[in-house]
Amino acid sequence: MPSSSYSPPASSPASAGLVGSWIDAWSAAATGITDLISASWANAPTPLDVPRWLAVAGDRRRPQWATPHELVFDAPLARLRDYSTSGARGLVPTLVLPPQAGHDSCIVDYSTDQSQMRTIVEAGLRRAYTLDWAGATRATADATIEDYLDVIDDAIDHCGGRVNLIGDCQGGWLATIYAALAPERVNTLTIAGAPIDFHAGEPVIGEVVDCLAPGGDLRFYEALVASGGGLLQGRHMLSGFIMLQPGVEFSRQLELLCHLDDSDHVARYREFEDWFKYTQDIPGAFYLWIVRNLFSDNALIAGTLQVRDQSVDLAKLDMPLNLLAGTTDHITPPDQVFALADYASTPADQVLRRVTTGGHLGLFMGHEALSEHWPPLLESVLSHSKPARARVSRTAASS
Repeated sequence: MPSSSYSPPASSPASAGLVGSWIDAWSAAATGITDLISASWANAPTPLDVPRWLAVAGDRRRPQWATPHELVFDAPLARLRDYSTSGARGLVPTLVLPPQAGHDSCIVDYSTDQSQMRTIVEAGLRRAYTLDWAGATRATADATIEDYLDVIDDAIDHCGGRVNLIGDCQGGWLATIYAALAPERVNTLTIAGAPIDFHAGEPVIGEVVDCLAPGGDLRFYEALVASGGGLLQGRHMLSGFIMLQPGVEFSRQLELLCHLDDSDHVARYREFEDWFKYTQDIPGAFYLWIVRNLFSDNALIAGTLQVRDQSVDLAKLDMPLNLLAGTTDHITPPDQVFALADYASTPADQVLRRVTTGGHLGLFMGHEALSEHWPPLLESVLSHSKPARARVSRTAASS
């Protein structure tokens, strides 16, 4: 059977700003072109391959979740998926908030050997759940930050009222906001590739927002939402991500053209493209709130963020923190992630930081992150999640 393994496109260490991102991506593409020409000279593509390349490149299907699990509830904004296994009685459950950027949430269960959910369960956190963000419709176009926090609240109620919260990318800042508003319901907080200080480092997306919304003027983004009938269409998000590193897209398509007769390569290509390019929409009201309060105003760090007339105070976070960032992450530079520890009240000896050599997507489904970095983070989570009786017994045995 074709291998399901996929490694996100490689890039050099993130250079400063948008121009640096373009240079890095085109440099990687140029290197890839040289390698591809050398490797495939004897089987160079012919003009007859182009129709077949176009057919494969344009055939997108809905991505699939890789691991058997149970669908617990299905609400307008999200579904709750249960990956729990037997033998976990009394263990604090773990709830994952996946990225939400115009793609399917199944990135957290990408394939049989690249699954964040499977890694969580195999680490001993056998009561494991994930939210699955639903694509927005006209009926949910006006959904607000409060509506999304209510979904998390409902999911935690189902889990028993207290969870280990894991948030990837957008799911990370959402998890952080929830934890700051309801710290008593969060046992540990883990974020990966999640912007907390949106202005730290040399943020590429922040530079784009500054250009398109100078001085906080959101007319461009408001027009984008209006053009979608109150929705931010996923295809616009996809175009934005491609434009951040166009060379990576070019390199990926050239690789496909040169490997059309390699069934394993085509299978891996289809699997990734189905996730990356089968887009879903985001509620317009929610998206504009994000751009205004987080990307533009950096209100989480400024201490000015208000939700339901309640201040979102990061100092209320005193639970164990686990922070994961990628050295070559152009979307969320490490400084944006690690800033959380500077504002939370968590003791320094309960803050665990890890840095991969990869980029953004690799944090959630890359081999290095899943095999080398997530296990120590999850071991820390597990140490704070075992039933009280087991912890007491272990303490007594060591005394």
